[in-house]
Amino acid sequence: MSSISLIVGLGNPGKEYAQTRHNAGFWFVEQLADRYGINLKADPKFHGYSGRGQVEGHDVRLLLPTTFMNRSGQSVAPFAKFYQVAPESILIAHDELDMDPGVIRLKTGGGHGGHNGLRDIVPHMGPNFHRLRIGIGHPGSKERVSGHVLGKAPSSEQDLMDAAIAHALSQVKMLVSGQVPQAMNQINAYKPA
Repeated sequence: MSSISLIVGLGNPGKEYAQTRHNAGFWFVEQLADRYGINLKADPKFHGYSGRGQVEGHDVRLLLPTTFMNRSGQSVAPFAKFYQVAPESILIAHDELDMDPGVIRLKTGGGHGGHNGLRDIVPHMGPNFHRLRIGIGHPGSKERVSGHVLGKAPSSEQDLMDAAIAHALSQVKMLVSGQVPQAMNQINAYKPA
């Protein structure tokens, strides 16, 4: 099993989106960068913020696309190609409507599941990357989805999401050392308190 050497967080750029549910993928990568002292710098060539550093003794690159969600592939695909990172070595963290806040899942491959960021990445790279799905809950009707994902969660939900992200961060050592199935077991077994 490939080890993870590129971790991407999906979200929208700008202060007005920083605390919105759609930016859950950004939160994961920002906290990861913080934990391992990796400086994320503007990388205009790849339309994002990127950094490189040691994560548990492994060389890992981090990327936050600044293309807006529905153009994520325009950042992720050229970045992965330039640094010759195979899809099997990429983890993409993103928000997940179909899971409640506090639920977190790791999966490999599959479709885009209606997620606009993944919808733009899959045609460029194929589906064989890993996904860290961070539950944000569903507002109940399709008409309310846009306002929900671009809205700020109440603190009760935010606390659940933060705890789930913290749990996933505790499994990063396994991800970067190629123990993806073991990390999947640990992450997918997580139950919100």
